[in-house]
Amino acid sequence: MSQLSRRSVLLGGTAAVLAAGSPALAAPNVDWSVEVVRSTMARHTPSTLGGWGYTRGLYLYGQYLVYKRTGTQSYFTYIKSWVDRFVDSSGNISNSFNNLDSMRSGQLLPILHRETGQQRYKTAADKIRNRFNSYPRTSDGGMFHATSKVGQLWADGVYMAQPFIADYAKQYNQTYGFDEATRNMVAYFTHLKETNGLLYHAYDADGSESWAKNPGRHSAYHWARAIGWFGMAAIDILEVLPATHPRRQALIDMIKHLAVGYQRFQDPASGRWWQVVDRGTTSGNWLETSASAMYTFMVSRGVERGYLDPGYKAVASKGYQGVLAKISLGSDNRTNLRDISEGTNVGDLNYYFGRKRNTNDFHGLGAFLIMNEQLMRTGG
Repeated sequence: MSQLSRRSVLLGGTAAVLAAGSPALAAPNVDWSVEVVRSTMARHTPSTLGGWGYTRGLYLYGQYLVYKRTGTQSYFTYIKSWVDRFVDSSGNISNSFNNLDSMRSGQLLPILHRETGQQRYKTAADKIRNRFNSYPRTSDGGMFHATSKVGQLWADGVYMAQPFIADYAKQYNQTYGFDEATRNMVAYFTHLKETNGLLYHAYDADGSESWAKNPGRHSAYHWARAIGWFGMAAIDILEVLPATHPRRQALIDMIKHLAVGYQRFQDPASGRWWQVVDRGTTSGNWLETSASAMYTFMVSRGVERGYLDPGYKAVASKGYQGVLAKISLGSDNRTNLRDISEGTNVGDLNYYFGRKRNTNDFHGLGAFLIMNEQLMRTGG
């Protein structure tokens, strides 16, 4: 068999010939969502995928979106099998939920309850929902990033908890969740927003952290993925928020604010965004894939829902092509998604620049699936 024949593969129902390592743009008809799911399921069984954490929850939520479009039952079975490692037959789940990151995977629980009708998933979801009754907050209602990080609000954190609260409110008809989720979004945004259309990474209520020694008590830099989490959270909450909710316009205004920054700082050459968004000309900075997928998703959905002017579609289209340029098929006929920042705390400029640039990191795989499902549906 020739080398070319060995690399001829049936991708997403579309026959395409790809050279190993070639970018996605070489095969525009490939269903890259299906290929990412296929490759990830081949690399990891549900038992080896990893523990209960936000990156796996993000990825599996993306896989659920692919399942809903394709109807491929094995995708759903895989998600359920992973969750069943942590939720027993009575709905017990062994986690104290003392940080927002630990709550992200909880968004799968109402989904599984809805899809299967099994009460145990509702019982487990109730545990997370009830944890918010005593979870610590700042004086204006922002949930601490972790109980150990007193008074700290990190832009990452809203995506970990607030869409779950809003989804739970929608599915179980508890209007409290809409008020709680939007209150948090407003509190975080108030402390983190910058006039350039971006957000700072974090805020410390008493200014005791070394990075918060300024009048606004916020960190110094605009780290890309933190801002991306926030934009996706605003979109997801708006998807379920009642049209008459008094804070609905506030969330739309957040999306408009971020869209200005995304457009302003998008790299004109690649369509992607920088690890520290507004420092594209600073030596050591680099174009980061997961945030670029998140920004692309937010702008595309914002245009689709009428939150943003139709002219922003060009930003999303350019971002989409930029992200697709970072995915390729390896010699093993599995996808590789490159230049994804590892997990990141609050730091100085060199810290952000020095983060590892991973391949197939779940931050990026999940964001890619969410973006790709949106852009495939809207035509890019």
